[in-house]
Amino acid sequence: MANLSGASRTQRRSWLKPGTWHLRTRLVLVAMALLVAICGAVGLFSYASMDSFLTQQLDKQLTDAARRSSEFGRPPLGNPGTRPDPLDARGQRIGTLTARIANGTVSGSGFIATDSTRASLSAADNQTLLNLRRDGVPVERTLSSGTYRLVAAQTPYGDVMVTGLPLADKQNTLTSLVWTITIVSLGGLVLIGLAGTVLIRRTMKPLEQLSEVATQVSRLPLDAGEVALAVRVPPSNAHPGTEVGSVGHALNLMLDNVSSALEARQESEMKVRQFVADASHELRTPLTAIRGYTELMRMTENFTPDGQRSLARVQSQSERMTALVEDLLLLARLDEGQPLKLGDVDLTQLVIETVSDEKVMAPDRAWHLELPEEPISVRGDASQLHQVLVNLLSNARKHTPPGTTVTTGVMRSADGSAVISVTDDGAGIPPEFVDRVFARFARADASRATPGQPVLAPASATASRSGAGAASAGAPLHAPDSQGKPDVLQGEAGVASAEGTSGLGLSIVQSIVEAHGGTVEVTSRPGRTEFAVRLPAQGAAPAS
Repeated sequence: MANLSGASRTQRRSWLKPGTWHLRTRLVLVAMALLVAICGAVGLFSYASMDSFLTQQLDKQLTDAARRSSEFGRPPLGNPGTRPDPLDARGQRIGTLTARIANGTVSGSGFIATDSTRASLSAADNQTLLNLRRDGVPVERTLSSGTYRLVAAQTPYGDVMVTGLPLADKQNTLTSLVWTITIVSLGGLVLIGLAGTVLIRRTMKPLEQLSEVATQVSRLPLDAGEVALAVRVPPSNAHPGTEVGSVGHALNLMLDNVSSALEARQESEMKVRQFVADASHELRTPLTAIRGYTELMRMTENFTPDGQRSLARVQSQSERMTALVEDLLLLARLDEGQPLKLGDVDLTQLVIETVSDEKVMAPDRAWHLELPEEPISVRGDASQLHQVLVNLLSNARKHTPPGTTVTTGVMRSADGSAVISVTDDGAGIPPEFVDRVFARFARADASRATPGQPVLAPASATASRSGAGAASAGAPLHAPDSQGKPDVLQGEAGVASAEGTSGLGLSIVQSIVEAHGGTVEVTSRPGRTEFAVRLPAQGAAPAS
């Protein structure tokens, strides 16, 4: 659940929220595309309808004009040589064109100009008129004075009468129609786009609330500890009667189930922690008694060499169990979130003292310090921070062979936080184990052999990060003693097993550092393993 969403913390519930913005944009664009298609179809249909209507109207006017021209231009009785000009007929409008074709020659061609006077056609225009079909079907031709709708028809008098009307009025009307449709469509698209945007935004608002709830849940630390999962989709958006409501209702059911599971997990964890704390506390008294009686027996009784060796094993195992119990009690206190004993801690001095102690315990390692010129202090619990350093240094000591160089450094980072690093040049941590190195009871070996027991596994199977000096694979790790009985060799390959690692040290380190509001990281490769502890700047509040 902790990784439910990849939503960024910078996303906000607004119009610019990336996922919502893209969905809204797509919806608006689809709606606009449909509207454009509809407006285009309506415009084309309107244009075609208007063009057909105006053409029919113009053809009717052209038929009337041709009839008037033919009747007015007939030869007078008794004087067939003279023919009246058809343009002088009553009812002829501005722009009307007439021409008479006889014997392949155009005569009397002209049109009524805008000032109501007669204007003649050019020779090219006359040639265009000669090429017309004389079947009485209107056609469109472009002349010097503009585009005309023309009709050529045979008259009863043996000649051909050509009549034409200009198309300028029709074209102007169609142009006005196009502009009207364009302006009205654009205005409608703008208004509908704005209205659609508001409508889609209101429609998408419930989805935003669902997304916000999922984002809030994704940011909750659900992996451990007590979690209050009180976030729910509002009842108004969780009604199963609608599509969005069904999703909200299903999300609430899922959150209820997760919340119940988290409560059950928390209750189980609390029982386990209480049991570990109680058991560890009860074990301290008998372990102390075992150690005391062991010491008393060594001082007051005489034992054979085998008895001395057995008594030493009892004492070492009791000490190991005591250390394990103390670690468990410390983890239990950290899990309970007991308050820290805060104070100013000089990390530089703390590192020097802790490394000095480890140097006494393991003089066969090379212990180096990298310290700043000025002391670095943080606000924290001195004893617990000392425990962090002890665990990190002992981890490097236990899991590396003699001759390993361990470097401990303290520095102040650019953001003001203090960084403690512990680096060794051992063989490194197995890559498949790096991600689990801070887990409780995490051990790289599968056997978790008890120290002091005969170990016949090859060196490669031990829990140590042994160096180049480790025993070769398959070499036995036990040898007979002076009396011919097998005994454990404390060689390089068995360093970790000899010292008895419990798998709790690094888990304690992580818990203490997180209690101080810091982080701990590990990077490892053959020849270099580094643990880096980052603590907040002095004055920053540690985690409660």
